[in-house]
Amino acid sequence: MKNLSLILNGILAVAVIYLYVLHFSGGSPAEPEQASNVSTGGIPKIAYVNSDTLLQYYDFFQDKRAELEDKAQKLQSDYETRAKGLQSEITAFQRNAGSMTMNQARALEEDLMKKQQNLVQYQQNLSTELMQEEAKVNEELYEKVAEYLEEYGANQNFKVVLTYTKNSGVLYADDSLDITRVVVDGLNERYNSADAGSSTQNDSTSAN
Repeated sequence: MKNLSLILNGILAVAVIYLYVLHFSGGSPAEPEQASNVSTGGIPKIAYVNSDTLLQYYDFFQDKRAELEDKAQKLQSDYETRAKGLQSEITAFQRNAGSMTMNQARALEEDLMKKQQNLVQYQQNLSTELMQEEAKVNEELYEKVAEYLEEYGANQNFKVVLTYTKNSGVLYADDSLDITRVVVDGLNERYNSADAGSSTQNDSTSAN
């Protein structure tokens, strides 16, 4: 009996975020907290976010990752319990088959085969469920980062904000273009503030 593999494949590599923040309102461009040398003359202001660093320090992603891993472990444990139970029934059948009539043995064998098929289907359902939840987290991650970068890019008059990570196709990027730390701090402040506000509201509702 093969064990179910519930590894969260590729979740750390999901946020390949290509955000083209174009045609912001004009005016005197404000200098960002980082990337002070982004623009020269008429060249559009460009910056980048290191997606590996963002994923490592963005509290939302780390919280969701922990939740998914915890759920995967629980589902894995449940599957293994079911698989061991079925294996015990199969072993008992093999031990006692000699004392059964042909009809009894055939009926029990068919029942065990049906249980085995159900277990395989259960395994597939678990994998699908985790993949769907992972996709939902990835979509929410993208939306949160995109929304924040659109606002931040508009304030700093950036025309393009790119992702930069190993194998992204960018061989070199000057550190003056890196706005990762500012973006991570802003995302965490927004996420933790919203989380604290939600907790306060829930406490107030419970008190009433």
